[in-house]
Amino acid sequence: MDENVGWSTVNLDEEQKQPDFATFDELSLASNPDSPQSMELEPVRQRRTRIPDKPNYYLNLWSIMKNCIGKELSKIPMPVNFNEPLSMLQRLSEDLEYYELLDKAAKCHSSLEQMCYIAAFTVSSYSTTVLRTGKPFNPLLGETFELDRLKESGYRSLCEQVSHHPPAAAHHAFSEKGWTLRQEITLASKFRGKYLSIMPLGAIQCLFDKSKNHYSWKKVTTTVHNIIVGKLWIDQSGEIDIVNHKTGDRCHLKFTPYSYFSRDVPRKVSGVVTDKDGKAHYVLSGTWDEKMELRKVMQSSIGENGTEGKQRPVYQTLQPKEIWRKNPLPEGAENMYYFSSLALTLNESEEGVAPTDSRRRPDQRLMEDGRWDEANAEKQRLEEKQRTARKEREREAVKAANTPEEDNYQALWFEKITDPVSGETLHIYKGGYWETKEQGSWDMCPDIF
Repeated sequence: MDENVGWSTVNLDEEQKQPDFATFDELSLASNPDSPQSMELEPVRQRRTRIPDKPNYYLNLWSIMKNCIGKELSKIPMPVNFNEPLSMLQRLSEDLEYYELLDKAAKCHSSLEQMCYIAAFTVSSYSTTVLRTGKPFNPLLGETFELDRLKESGYRSLCEQVSHHPPAAAHHAFSEKGWTLRQEITLASKFRGKYLSIMPLGAIQCLFDKSKNHYSWKKVTTTVHNIIVGKLWIDQSGEIDIVNHKTGDRCHLKFTPYSYFSRDVPRKVSGVVTDKDGKAHYVLSGTWDEKMELRKVMQSSIGENGTEGKQRPVYQTLQPKEIWRKNPLPEGAENMYYFSSLALTLNESEEGVAPTDSRRRPDQRLMEDGRWDEANAEKQRLEEKQRTARKEREREAVKAANTPEEDNYQALWFEKITDPVSGETLHIYKGGYWETKEQGSWDMCPDIF
């Protein structure tokens, strides 16, 4: 990693100014002779750049939410008026918006430098949420979503809803550039009166083919404010510890909650990358909605006591370098649910996908087309169909084993394991989806729509 000449002193508890800085050389397809596009002669598919504008339907949010205080919202039916026309599986796939960070990480020779890219990737997944106050559709049990960008970007991604209560989605993505991303996310949500808290539970892992580095981390809490009065706005808060299980390197990231009285920049994120001995090597700073910078640590010392009486480390660093910046939103995004360019393509109809794919959800498709009354009726039909299927599985389980009623649903493309490296329990991809797609035989898929 090139370094700029010059020193700066960093105290992570102080507000970071916005200096002039040099950026990393970007990996461009034009200058990369090994990229899929330079080897692929057939034209790359043109993806859509617009969806129908959001209709101006009014619905009193408080009239519905006032009966939900303190309850788990995943169990409460909500009209599509609060939604955006994407499922949670598609939202989870949006974590790959900045997949290039993982491409760059795969090329790193230093595990500490690689950790910086992993940290930037982790932060980047929140950038699409800053203006997205619409709720994604809760996936039906067995629903899937594929994101095949092998020709354009070198990766393929698959999500499956593997549990209904609690709702859990499994995600697997692999890249020709030498990385694999896998995660299982369960969302717990509570309405607190003035705000809604969404707590993602579950593990996220990233593995690299060449170095065999194995990273894991968890997501922070999302809070939707002004549920009763005012304009809805979203904040991310909490702390993330990214661990490299092979080397013992760590990155501690802090997402500072918004405070009217704080002098910090809004949506601030700060972090430190340390080795297995706890020695700091890089300092990260920025915001989760705009950009992240890193500084290489040359020397560290203990500063004055902070507000809690604890001594704070002060780092002497080289000049900052930008490692990630958010892509601008497409023109007219304010009328299209503030979708990014990637999000606009996710619900585009596509030949050959599984019959359980989110693109085939009739209620979601009707909502995208602006036919919300029909979408609400269709949503109720699908939810009732799902309840009927669950009761039938429970009856079959009782008959087969004479055991207490339980939902013994088995995922189709994922299997539950305990990861021997991290010790985490999660669903991982067991294979077969892409081969089945190539054969065009989906007989094993459940009828969920």
